[in-house]
Amino acid sequence: MLKKVTDFLAGLPMTVVSGIFLLFDLIPHVAEGTEETFVFIRVFPFDPAWVTVFVSGIPLLYLAVWRIVYNPGISKISSALLICIAMFAAIAIGDLFAAGEVVFIMAIGALLEDATTNRARKGVKKLMSLVPAQGRRLQGEKVEIIPAEDIRPGDILRVLPGETIPVDGKIIRGETSVDQSVITGESLPVDRETGDEVFCGTVNCFGSVDISATKVGEDGSLQKLIRLVQEAENRQAPMQRIADKAASWLVPAALLIAVLAYVFSGNIVTAVTVLVVFCPCALVLATPTAIMAAIGQAARYGVIVKSGEALEKMGKADTIAFDKTGTLTYGRLDVSDVFSFDENISHVQLLSLAASAEAKSEHPLGKAIAAHAAAKRIPTEESVSFKMISGRGVIARVGAHRLICGSETFLSENGSMIDENVSAALEQLRAQGKASVLVADGGRCIGLIGLTDVLRPETVSLISELDAMGIRTVLLTGDHKTAADHFAEKAGISEVLAELLPEDKMRNIEDLQKKGHIVCMIGDGINDAPALKAADVSVAMGSMGSDMAVDAADIALVSDELSKISYLKRLSDAAVHTIRFGIALSMCINIAAIVLSLMEILTPTTGALVHNAGSCLVVLIAALLYDRNFDRQG
Repeated sequence: MLKKVTDFLAGLPMTVVSGIFLLFDLIPHVAEGTEETFVFIRVFPFDPAWVTVFVSGIPLLYLAVWRIVYNPGISKISSALLICIAMFAAIAIGDLFAAGEVVFIMAIGALLEDATTNRARKGVKKLMSLVPAQGRRLQGEKVEIIPAEDIRPGDILRVLPGETIPVDGKIIRGETSVDQSVITGESLPVDRETGDEVFCGTVNCFGSVDISATKVGEDGSLQKLIRLVQEAENRQAPMQRIADKAASWLVPAALLIAVLAYVFSGNIVTAVTVLVVFCPCALVLATPTAIMAAIGQAARYGVIVKSGEALEKMGKADTIAFDKTGTLTYGRLDVSDVFSFDENISHVQLLSLAASAEAKSEHPLGKAIAAHAAAKRIPTEESVSFKMISGRGVIARVGAHRLICGSETFLSENGSMIDENVSAALEQLRAQGKASVLVADGGRCIGLIGLTDVLRPETVSLISELDAMGIRTVLLTGDHKTAADHFAEKAGISEVLAELLPEDKMRNIEDLQKKGHIVCMIGDGINDAPALKAADVSVAMGSMGSDMAVDAADIALVSDELSKISYLKRLSDAAVHTIRFGIALSMCINIAAIVLSLMEILTPTTGALVHNAGSCLVVLIAALLYDRNFDRQG
């Protein structure tokens, strides 16, 4: 009940009320002896600062007592305790304005900090929603639908086209293509046949398959992924407030100086003034106000920063690890190469024939060829007697041509010969990590079409700029090593780690951290979530990235513009510098105010005003971050 009351008093509406009453109390001090003073005295039968002391002081007192009771060791002494001491001291000598001012400034600081550090924790829930609820178990000729938790190792399960595979298993009958992007992040569905393994949470794209369950329940791949995200999230300690770190020496120092001031001067007002000006309000405001300005600046440029800690870590990061698919690339296939092995058939004619044959295909490679032909306005014909073999290829008649489109094995099975020229072209595409579709007319291979993911145009310039800033870049991907090496070479990244499962990405991030690197991870897929959580700071591709990746990351790029990474790095560096400058300035102001207090130049009221002016100066300096230009280097 008490916690609910203090949370209500510490909220924005009551803090506004607190500030209004503090302003009412300030006016008589400023207009002492004038008609305005008489009006205020008549309107308020009590000192308005009492409202400020109650509204903003009670939550602070609760926090100070709670930390004394529950915090271990030296952390029992906090900035809240010092300000409560100053508040009670000011009340004791009858200076309610000074008492209200210090607690009100702290209330503002708490609101600013809460506004910049609250982070959504929806990621694990969304990942858990991907866990299949049921499966089709075969009992002889009978098929029964059972809850996923009732599936046991060795059970035979049937998975129909479009369904999610309920457990890890091995295919015992059938052929298909499986979308494994949830687990591996691969951009293409992977062809699977009898004897191949499949993972829980992946999607069966085409053919019906029967699988034998191997890993169920908590041992499944998707459940393991959920557990990894939870463990990595738990390792993320919240950023400790700078004022609280310093409180272990601030409180004893303030009390000692105040006692000595009273002993040597014999003036209790001087001692109270020391306590008032010693309060670390400007110190507390230095961090959240700079962070708010930087976060506001980032939002204008399409970068959503979820916490101040993320800005700080981004400013200190010396290593950036990239996912490939959907991050450095667009995550979509396009035709990259066309080989014609018949001198009478041009590249355009080959594409026309292939697109005509693949027009009714549901396979991503076939759909990409058809889409490419449509984008280039290449004419196509209606195919007849179309037949698609899941995970293998298509056979269709287009005009006078009986076309076979698919893999080398598929063409060979259907009587089409593969000569040395075709094999050499296939090897060339494989060396570049590209997918390929062979096109045969009857028993003759007439062409080869290469397809690849599309590299974002800003990737090369970004990597070059990061290199110039002294940032180490690493590629972490679930794709095959050949494809990963090809894209890394095009992007300018020299360090490549390929064929990684989610736990492998996470382990590589941790290995870099153990070597003393501060690591930023940039990704877009669900499979990147453990690595995003494990990294010191993480960035998700917002518009194309999965909800899971966006929730797991500290920062999201709304427009998916990779060029914003270098902008973000410069902004973060400036934010860290501004925070450090604000802290140093607030300490200097406090020291000067203490000296003036000991010289009896300042009173609790004037000390509170100086104290308030210092806090405002720190806020103003931090606010200047908002209008600075970080979009271009220099």
